[in-house]
Amino acid sequence: MSYSRQSAETLALQALGWLAANDDLLPVFLGSTGASEADVKQSAADPVFLGAVLDFLMMDDAWVVAFCDEVAVPYDRLMQARAALPGGEQVNWT
Repeated sequence: MSYSRQSAETLALQALGWLAANDDLLPVFLGSTGASEADVKQSAADPVFLGAVLDFLMMDDAWVVAFCDEVAVPYDRLMQARAALPGGEQVNWT
C-alpha cells in the first residue's frame, strides 16, 4: 500500500498523540528533538515535523510494535507513511 501525503500525515498525527499520552516516552522524544511541549503543539500540522515523529518511533522496534498494535496497523505502515512525507524519499545513490 502506498500512502498519500494526507493519510501519512493522519498516521503521523496518531503517532504524535500516542507519544503525547506516553508518560515514559514523551520526555525521551522531547529530549532527543530539543522540542518543548509548546513546540510540539505548534508543529503538529507541519509535515516535516510529523516525519520526524515517525523517524523517532522507528528508532526502536518495541515502539513500532506498541504503537502499531494500539492503532491496529501493520508494522510496515510507519515506513510507508514516512516515505510519503517530506524528507522520506528513498535515495538512489547510483
